Amino acid sequence: MIAIALGANLPSKVGSPLETLQSVIRQFPEFDIRVKGVSHWYETTPVPASDQPLYVNGVASVETKANPETLLNILQSIEDSHGRARRELNAARTLDLDILDFEGRIEVGPPILPHPRLENRAFVLIPLRDIAPKWQHPVSGLGIDTLVSNLADLGEIRRIG
Repeated sequence: MIAIALGANLPSKVGSPLETLQSVIRQFPEFDIRVKGVSHWYETTPVPASDQPLYVNGVASVETKANPETLLNILQSIEDSHGRARRELNAARTLDLDILDFEGRIEVGPPILPHPRLENRAFVLIPLRDIAPKWQHPVSGLGIDTLVSNLADLGEIRRIG
């Protein structure tokens, strides 16, 4: 399984954060990325905590013939086309696309696989559990339910669709 996290908390040329994320899912096939499943959408607080607008987050499982580095480049070009500005760490954004897992590979990158902070983020784990309830972290071997229960703080996360 290849899992891609999707997030946004600023409007883009497409519309609201949710409209942007839904549009990106529909756009993936243009880049030979076949969508196999999409989680529910969640409204979440920014991490780390800040006065930014709430995020909308979800996860898609996909198939592609691209290798991880090529897929990362494709995702970054999609972010750029939606007005993503990379000025400072953890800044508000029109679109954020991250490769969470690429067929269980463990790589030092780029991209780093699995995503280096996914096990600490409820806004990633909870939607990932929607599409892959039996998923296990490639490094630790821990199942997704264990990873969720190990989180010290889920933050605010509310299903919106």
